[in-house]
Amino acid sequence: MMNDFWFYITLGFEHVLDLGAYDHILFLTALAVPFSFKNWKQVVILATIFTVAHCTSLALSAYDVLKVDVGLIEFLIPVTIALTALFNMYRILKNEGNTGIYFIGLATAFFGLIHGFGFSNYFNMLMAEEEQKLTPLLGFATGIEFSQVAIIMVVLLLAFVVQDMLRLKRNYFILGASILIVLVTIPMLMDTFPF
Repeated sequence: MMNDFWFYITLGFEHVLDLGAYDHILFLTALAVPFSFKNWKQVVILATIFTVAHCTSLALSAYDVLKVDVGLIEFLIPVTIALTALFNMYRILKNEGNTGIYFIGLATAFFGLIHGFGFSNYFNMLMAEEEQKLTPLLGFATGIEFSQVAIIMVVLLLAFVVQDMLRLKRNYFILGASILIVLVTIPMLMDTFPF
């Protein structure tokens, strides 16, 4: 039982930190870029919202409550990344200092549902032999959460180095990082475009 739990924690880690499927890392980077160590708690809360939503869609799929079109989900995942980065750019260009945390929280929850459905087929294949699904889901959620916090801390550290040590203005950092994220996301959008 504990071995199974640890297996799914490891799977959660690997899912987030997989450089071959870097959509999760890109989304978290876009989410964390506007934040600093001063308000790290806010972005960790957003990551937790994302984890809960991600695992909710996995649970809905695992218990056969809801099935979705995988092709559409594969396209919507890079859309969520691009929208998050574009929202960062919009706030900088509109000179809105307020992070709009409630709006971002709702968007993050919705985007988490989408990302979860993107992984649901593979996850369901792994769980085909499992009699009870709660332990795998909780283990997977734990692995996702820890790896997401690690990515966020790396992004916040990078922001600190670039902004405080290299003296790049915060707005330029957010704008530059968000533009880069959009550029990386464009080929993903083109590859998964369903029409």
